[in-house]
This record gives sequence, C-alpha cells and structure tokens, in this order.
Amino acid sequence: MTPGPGVRPRFEVADILRAHALDYQRAHSPSAAQQKVMRHIADCRTAALGGHLEECDSCGHRRISFNSCRDRHCPKCQSTAREDWIEAQLAKLLPVSYFHVVFTLPDQLNPLGLANQKVLFDILFATAAATLRQIAADEKHLGADIGFTAVLHTWGQNLLFHPHLHCVVTGGGLADDGQRWLGTRRSFFLPVKALGKLFRGKFLDALKKAYRAGRLRLGGSTAELAEQKHWRAFLDGLYKKEWVVYAKPPFAGPEHVFRYLGRYTHRVAISNHRLLDFQNGRVSFTVKNYAQQGQRGVMHLDAVEFLRRFLLHVLPKGYTRIRHFGICAARNVHTKLEVARRLLAVLNTSPLPVTQEKSEEKRPWWKRFLDRTGVDLLACAHCASGRLIRRWRIEPAGAAAGSLNSS
Repeated sequence: MTPGPGVRPRFEVADILRAHALDYQRAHSPSAAQQKVMRHIADCRTAALGGHLEECDSCGHRRISFNSCRDRHCPKCQSTAREDWIEAQLAKLLPVSYFHVVFTLPDQLNPLGLANQKVLFDILFATAAATLRQIAADEKHLGADIGFTAVLHTWGQNLLFHPHLHCVVTGGGLADDGQRWLGTRRSFFLPVKALGKLFRGKFLDALKKAYRAGRLRLGGSTAELAEQKHWRAFLDGLYKKEWVVYAKPPFAGPEHVFRYLGRYTHRVAISNHRLLDFQNGRVSFTVKNYAQQGQRGVMHLDAVEFLRRFLLHVLPKGYTRIRHFGICAARNVHTKLEVARRLLAVLNTSPLPVTQEKSEEKRPWWKRFLDRTGVDLLACAHCASGRLIRRWRIEPAGAAAGSLNSS
C-alpha cells in the first residue's frame, strides 16, 4: 500500500546509495554524470546540504529542516516540481477530448541507445512528432494541425532500459485555412497500425542518416555494427519487426489531462514508495505486470544491480525530456493555440475549469502543498496549534556519505 502525502517511506534509494555506492563504483565505473546524481541523492535533505531551524510560535518546539538537492533524478525532489509544472500547463488546455499515445522503441535498439542516448532520444522525439502530425494532416484521417506534449521515459517496471514517449494529443486540430476546428470522433483518434508503420520508417531513415554521418558511437556489444553487412542485417531485423504505438482511450475531460500527464512528467525510474525491503545487500520493490492486466508483484535484486539499473536512466546533461509540438509548441501558444481556443468557444464547447491567476503561482510553497494534499507542513506537530517559523540558517556540513565524496 502506498503511503499517503507527507508519510515518509520506510526505505529510500538514498539509503541504498549510502550503503552500497562503493560496491557499485568498484563494479561499474560510473560516469561523471552518474556520480553527480549519486552524490545529490545521498546528500538530499541531510546536513550535507545545510538547511534551517524552525521554531513554533506558540510552544517553542524546534525542528531542523535540511535542504533538498533538486536533482531531477532524485525520488524526493519531484513532487513540488511536478505540481508547479501542472499548474503552468492548465492555462494551455483546450475544451476538447485528449488522447494518450505511447511510442515505444524495440528492445533490439537498447544497446545502441545506451551508448548514444542523445542521438537516439532526439530521433525518437522528432520522428514520433512527425508521425503524429503527418497522419493527422492527412485528409483521410483528420486533415488538421494537432497539438501535443511528449514526455520521455527510459525505464520499465523492472528498471531496465526501455525508451518510450508518452504523448497527450488534442482530439482535433486546426484546418489548413486556420479558420476551422476539425475534431476527431470521441472514441477514436488515429489508426495505430498506420502510426506504427510510419514511425518505424521515419525512425530508421533518421538512424541510417546518423550512421552515415558518423554520429553513432559503436563499441562493446555494438562494435560489429561498424561493418556494413552487420549494419544492414541489423536494420533488416528492425524493418521486419512490428513497432508498437499504443493509443489509450480518451480522457474523461480536459481538466484531467495534465493532472494525468503529471504522473509521467517528473517521474523518476523508481519512487521510494515502491521500495518494500532493503537488508543484507538485497532490495525488494513492487512491479506492475502489464501483460497480466497490471497485476502487482515483487522483484528482488542485489543492491549493486539495483543501483546499476537505476543509474541507467541518468539523462545527458541539460537534456529536455518534456517537449511541446504542433499548435502547442511554444512559438504557437499565442497564435495558433489562441485561434483554436476562440474557434472552440464559438462552437459552444463545454468551458474549461477556472485556473488560478498568475499571481497565485507565487504563493508560498507550503500553501500550494497544503491545497494539493491537505497536509500543512508548517503546522507544529508538538502542540497542534502553533506555526513553525524559520529562525536560523544551518550551513552545509559536507557530504553525507564519505564514499560519495569525490572531492
């Protein structure tokens, strides 16, 4: 059972890092980026990062609050970032049906993808976007310019490398003349088989161009691909395989769209709440088996193997994993998206729920957390009537785990 808001999980990824970081480093020689993430997660909300002392204005009870690392790979630092992002997106919603479409890369590409993450991820974003827009623009299907947000995930439930895109797509778009809104049937978006075939063709064409341009690093298990005969055989196998594009049913209403997408936007490879046990160098965590209607099970891994899998998903520095396309692209928010909003208003579509004014977004973080969860983090747990007031700053004390301090 997942703990409620404000309830601390019994085990954390940080605990596993503090106990087994050295073992992992000896076995796998992590990259500089992975080492940085390891330090951040281990130090998060510890004396290593400093913090402040809070005092109750009623009973005088004191509490120390340590600073967060704010690393996007940290399981403890994504909740507030996710909710802030959702609030910012609500103003962009249109009063139409939205669909959830998932583009998944075949497992055969995993070794190549691990060695060429930025190249493969860029191709994935570009070709999935081009596929959606081309099929939607075809008058046989819709004949319109749609909008969508795509979120990159690189993991499966077992933490192995599994790159895929979650796309939330408008159920319709602007006609070529920009003066009409063309909507999809409520229960049908676009043909997934056509999407899959076009996606496969576009992706492999872009991959071949990257290969010819020498942009792919080939070594280890992919070294043989440097030879033309092996490369052609590799491509032939990918062309013969059916590529999976999955379209889920439409959302219940536009107000649910980004709250649903928020489950994906700032998610990390595994949340602390999924950890069930950690002892004697073994980690147990929950997994969901999608082949069996989402039934839950338990996976057990050696701690070093757990860390290896977790760190597979450290993204290239500065990589943008949430992107907007079509009428939702940044350059179109104040043009095409506004035209679509006006057209839909004329059609007398059900209005969107009222969103907060921009000034509301500047409310203190604890008030926003209270509104979202019902948990008041500044209420004094000792007397239940006072408020915790920040009194003194606590300076950083150095790395929380000496094994992770590379200085």
